[in-house]
Amino acid sequence: MLVDHHAHLDFPQFAEERDAIVARAAAAGVGMIVTISTRVRRFPEILAIAEAYPNVFCSVGTHPHQADEEADIPGAEIVRLSAHPKVVSVGEAGLDYFYKHASPENQAAGFRRHIRIARETGLPLEIHTRDADADTARILTEEYKDGGPFPALLHCFTGGRELALRALDLGLYVSFSGVIAFKKSEALRAIAAEIPLDRLLVETDAPFLAPDPFRGKRNEPALVVHTAAALARAKGVAPGALAAATTDNFFRLFQKAPRAALAEAPAA
Repeated sequence: MLVDHHAHLDFPQFAEERDAIVARAAAAGVGMIVTISTRVRRFPEILAIAEAYPNVFCSVGTHPHQADEEADIPGAEIVRLSAHPKVVSVGEAGLDYFYKHASPENQAAGFRRHIRIARETGLPLEIHTRDADADTARILTEEYKDGGPFPALLHCFTGGRELALRALDLGLYVSFSGVIAFKKSEALRAIAAEIPLDRLLVETDAPFLAPDPFRGKRNEPALVVHTAAALARAKGVAPGALAAATTDNFFRLFQKAPRAALAEAPAA
């Protein structure tokens, strides 16, 4: 069984066939999905999806794109919402200097707030970082030094080797999406080859970034199988070994997620 720890089942691309998408994932051997929050104010929608399926869980938090519009949401409110049994992570939060939909100041403040929530709750933070390696590494290091360790992962990793190694030094995990399967991702695969097997995760970031041979089409959790196969090749391990390792890693990091829910995945 594989776990897709980062998908966006609330996005409109999935609205008309969500039941079929969850069923296809189970049929492909994807035993659990975490649907990720981008806005705290839309958390009820995320939670409703997670509650509809025994093997779907969710996060709560504010994406860096929405850091300006949700700058007023206190950390205590996210902590309160995170107590729900279906919430197994926080975020996604972090820095995105590619699109710049929110100010760097509010993105950084939100990133730090979510790190502290992860530390307080013990729930892992799904970190979004794009074109922001230096500032991401700096904030992670400062927060670690100031407050101690916190559970987190770099989701959909496309950064440089230095950021990946810094994250490992701080006890974080590194997750790869379908980008790892793209033909021109040789440099990314070289970084993945350096990540210890016990710190790797796989994800879709669906509906985005479908792996080859589906690139350009709508992504969905079932396709994480292809991402895992590409990552296994980069690591030089058998697909079954990669699946077992990343699933074990998921439950080690996402300690609130019940492993028994894998067996409750609905049949296609």
